[in-house]
Amino acid sequence: QVQVVESGGKFVQAGDSLRLSCIISGSTAGITATGWFRQAPGKEREFLGRITWSRVQTYSADAVKGRFTISSDNAKNTVNLQINSLKPEDTAVYYCNAAVGTLRYWGQGTQVTVSS
Repeated sequence: QVQVVESGGKFVQAGDSLRLSCIISGSTAGITATGWFRQAPGKEREFLGRITWSRVQTYSADAVKGRFTISSDNAKNTVNLQINSLKPEDTAVYYCNAAVGTLRYWGQGTQVTVSS
């Protein structure tokens, strides 16, 4: 089993930066990648990007547009999402998941609210 816990979400002002963290524990040896997603009220969950265990990053161009950066610390089993120049439309619950083969382990999410 794999446990995933997100943290770092809070209420911020437009233009601020924020760093979200995803801590993964349990049977982590089989994890091949960790992805970040978000879900705004009334909308479907949206893919933001992912990072493999070898630190290869892939981003969703539509969602990211150069403001999002994913990094990882394999020794600490932590994957971070740095968001710069926050906008009100970034308000959402942010989730990460860990991929083990075809399985996906999700966290409970962390709320980010951006005020204009």
